[in-house]
Amino acid sequence: MKKLKNISGLNDNKLILLYKKKFDKEILGELYIRYTEFVFLVSIKYLKNVDDSKDSVMQIFEKIFEDLKKHDVSNFKSWLYTVTRNHCLMKLRKEQLKRKKYTEYKKDSEIVMESDDDLHQRETGLDRRTVLLNKAIEELKPKQKECINLFYLKEKTYAEIVKITGYTFNNVKSYIQNGKRNLRIKLLKVGIKY
Repeated sequence: MKKLKNISGLNDNKLILLYKKKFDKEILGELYIRYTEFVFLVSIKYLKNVDDSKDSVMQIFEKIFEDLKKHDVSNFKSWLYTVTRNHCLMKLRKEQLKRKKYTEYKKDSEIVMESDDDLHQRETGLDRRTVLLNKAIEELKPKQKECINLFYLKEKTYAEIVKITGYTFNNVKSYIQNGKRNLRIKLLKVGIKY
């Protein structure tokens, strides 16, 4: 493939039009050179983390290779700002969801494992509680069991569970909430206190 000449002299719109004709990554390389620092600075504004921001720069430019083929962009810098901001906000939401899920899982684990017995009884009863918890999960309705396993054991988000199972978002939410409630009821019946 012959090297493109004088692309550094082209404005953003001409580079994009040329890219849409040739799909040559060298053309986008010029946009990368021009806007790497810009994307990094916007990312750091939202993410407040240098390493995450550097990763975001690479991810965003990989994404725009494809996006520019599909979208008509008249003001590249403004569009790139929006793409970068949205990328960062999605990353922050995902992290927030992970933290929330971990906190909820930890809280539920503590409730299940909580006991008024002395330390010796806790140590010897731990296996029994684990067995009872697994048995209680197995006794859940199939859809509740599936969603509980995906959410807590496989650490999937609601959106990921929707994709995996084909259930609606509201159904997934309901199966998890009802599954948790049913687990508590089943465990209380066998003497595990909350």
